[in-house]
Amino acid sequence: MKVYLLKNVEKIGVAGEIISVADGYGANYLIPLKLGVQITPENLAFYEKKKKTIEHRKEVIATETSMLADKIKNTQITLKRKMANGHKLFGSVSDKEIAELLAQKDIHVSKNQVIFDKRITEKGNYEITVKLSNRLQPKIKLTVTPEAE
Repeated sequence: MKVYLLKNVEKIGVAGEIISVADGYGANYLIPLKLGVQITPENLAFYEKKKKTIEHRKEVIATETSMLADKIKNTQITLKRKMANGHKLFGSVSDKEIAELLAQKDIHVSKNQVIFDKRITEKGNYEITVKLSNRLQPKIKLTVTPEAE
């Protein structure tokens, strides 16, 4: 049975692919769970066109992500915070703060894409990873300094 996948299915394929599976697997698992639809001669052209549209969209997204990675690469940001004894932060630096600082530089990322190697609780220089995709993870340089009183 040929099935067009509507969603990613682990070890089977990704959304937009046309795959061949056992009749029972398609009829009893993929189709009832709306993970795929059976390909018939009538709807084959429709799903082929849809597949090309998805591939084109993936290419556009990959290009935009690559451009964003180039923009992020080696970006330097400075964060001024209140500190105790001149070096220890009150609290720690959050992913939301980093996302907001990047947005001020016209780099828009989600706070979920900001990844710390360790908690930042002291002044100093740090490298922070921005995960755009599994293979694109540029780093930014963060400098934490005391706020002028």
